[in-house]
Amino acid sequence: MTQRNEEGTIYDLCLYRIDISKQDLASARLLFDNDDYRGANNRAYYAIFHAINAVHSLDGRSFKRHKDAISNFNKQYVKTSVFERSLGRKISDAEEIRHASDYDEFYIATREDAEKQIASAEELIGVVEEYCKKRIEEAKD
Repeated sequence: MTQRNEEGTIYDLCLYRIDISKQDLASARLLFDNDDYRGANNRAYYAIFHAINAVHSLDGRSFKRHKDAISNFNKQYVKTSVFERSLGRKISDAEEIRHASDYDEFYIATREDAEKQIASAEELIGVVEEYCKKRIEEAKD
């Protein structure tokens, strides 16, 4: 049995969560390329969710419920202009589309919705990664 190392810094956790978000984004692209738009919506949303949690980890926060993670992100980082308001709207849209894709029986996931989800995830991961790396560098100084 492989033993897990549970020790690490908040910076390690942050970078790990960014890596997970990139893996989810890669999965979303694969699903999209195979015309599985419902699956692509799901993975793109989770890429966003893990990126948000990467930011939270820098402040020692962790949320189990998606609603709480998104709400806190909007309150702490979007309303205070750390991240643009447009990102907050894209996150909310992504959550709504993911929920419809996963739970609404009559929702038809479209190519356009999946493209939008993937583009939002790419954008968010990019700005989150830049923000996190900057904060980590500042902490080292």
